[in-house]
Amino acid sequence: MATYVEPIRIGTLVNARDIERTKSYIKQIKQHGFESFQLSLSFASEVSVDLKALADGVKEAIGDDNIVISSLGVFGNPLETTEAAQWTREGFAKAIEACKFFDCDIVAGFAGRLIDQSIDKSMPRFKEVFSEIIEQAEANGVKIAFENCDMGGDWNRGDWNIAQNPTAWEMMFNEVNSDNIGLCWEPCHQMVSLIEPIPQLRKWVGKILNVHGKDATINWDVVREHGVHGKQQFAYHRTPGFGDSNWTDIITILRQNNYQGSIDIEGWHDPVYRGDLEMTGQVYALNYLKSCRGGTYVQNPS
Repeated sequence: MATYVEPIRIGTLVNARDIERTKSYIKQIKQHGFESFQLSLSFASEVSVDLKALADGVKEAIGDDNIVISSLGVFGNPLETTEAAQWTREGFAKAIEACKFFDCDIVAGFAGRLIDQSIDKSMPRFKEVFSEIIEQAEANGVKIAFENCDMGGDWNRGDWNIAQNPTAWEMMFNEVNSDNIGLCWEPCHQMVSLIEPIPQLRKWVGKILNVHGKDATINWDVVREHGVHGKQQFAYHRTPGFGDSNWTDIITILRQNNYQGSIDIEGWHDPVYRGDLEMTGQVYALNYLKSCRGGTYVQNPS
């Protein structure tokens, strides 16, 4: 009897900048039923971790459990000319080369931007930097997935990331035209811009390479009374299961379009399930997303 392989795994993000801590963390949390891990390497600052040794340590920690590494995360701004930007560009190159050690083929991260410049003005530099990165990725069978986080910026200025809305995505994918470039998408970052995530997902699902499991709650009473630029907070990042998104619909759309990848929970943002309740919230989200996926697989009668 053939074993059913779930095409959409539910996992979580793991800070992987220290080998021993990463191994210990994975050993502690894998018992809860996580099916994948996105390993966050950062590279926004100088990181000297040996990625081959990290891969060996991660595989040792996973052992015989049916867990995969969905992607490697490189979260920095590669478009500037600073030393930190150079570390990030080198980080993309190192991660691309290291994917084979982790048996994965996705590097996720920020597209970067020219600090305090508009998205339009950042596009030529984006093309310059990522044409080279994508060429290396294609040669290694690796895909680059840009997270859709605005990092506190808008169209006209910001510090970190131009890949924050569909207009920018269209421009980016025109500048660097490759099947190996796509999105690390999550509904939260669109919701806090008051964008409806479901119709966006239907339109862009073909470009989604990885999904971050993070939700949002919109306080519409605050929006109606105070708008979005006032003192009152109108939106909160949430762990899935505690926010406004319909994850059953999200997973349905992913299944309908043959998405085969992971939904990796991005914790550490929920205003309630944090601190001592962090893993309580993440495990609730894990089980919630599994239920939205359809629950436990049941074989059809013969």
